Amino acid sequence: METALCAGIDGCRGGWIVAAWTGAGPLSLTRIAALADLFSGDDAPRIAAIDIPIGLPERSGPRGRAAERLVRPLLGRRQSSVFSVPARAAVAAGLGAGDEATRYRAACAAARAASDPPRAVAKQSFHLFPKIAEADALLRGRADLRDRLIECHPEAAFWAMNGQAELTRAKKVKGRPCPDGLRLRIDLLAAAGLPTDALSTQTANALRAGLDDLVDACACLWTARRALDGKALRFPDPPERDAFGLPIGIHA
Repeated sequence: METALCAGIDGCRGGWIVAAWTGAGPLSLTRIAALADLFSGDDAPRIAAIDIPIGLPERSGPRGRAAERLVRPLLGRRQSSVFSVPARAAVAAGLGAGDEATRYRAACAAARAASDPPRAVAKQSFHLFPKIAEADALLRGRADLRDRLIECHPEAAFWAMNGQAELTRAKKVKGRPCPDGLRLRIDLLAAAGLPTDALSTQTANALRAGLDDLVDACACLWTARRALDGKALRFPDPPERDAFGLPIGIHA
């Protein structure tokens, strides 16, 4: 395995959790306010994998992008964690003027107009629009990052870590963290060679995040290291491209 700084990124309230590691020594867990901050200095990661959609369709099909359609059936009972990414126009409408209810109605109207069959926006997806737009703006403005910031889905990463088998325990149940499910995923990360000593509720509280955010960031980190070594799976392979040339593909 090549020694180079890689990072995994997971969104949290008001920012992003970053897990960074060179392949040796301790794991770094930090919180940043903006994605651009991670790539602004000489210590930027060689590759970073992020749990946020990259590449927005102009029109949305019945089950989302090809990336979602390919990954979803692999996850078995965990497939509900893979939501369909709406069209670019819906994301833009959801970030317009007005209160949340007004913006949600605008996003749903735009999504119906750009989907076949017409489909509104799920609230889970709508609440991610600011982070989706942040990643989109960064990559549209910096072509040099398009091969360095890649899309990942943590549950797809854990599926790959688990011998490409469905995980038997959920990470969350009814929106609340499931200790058994988190422990299973931490054990998979440890078995994959990542330092996991810092994955604790205490660390999460210090970073103003959930333990699941830290665990997901580490799953993305594992994926980034696989991408660095040329071992990451890609769905689809090769990735599609959106209207701005951004790659559309989930890595694991």
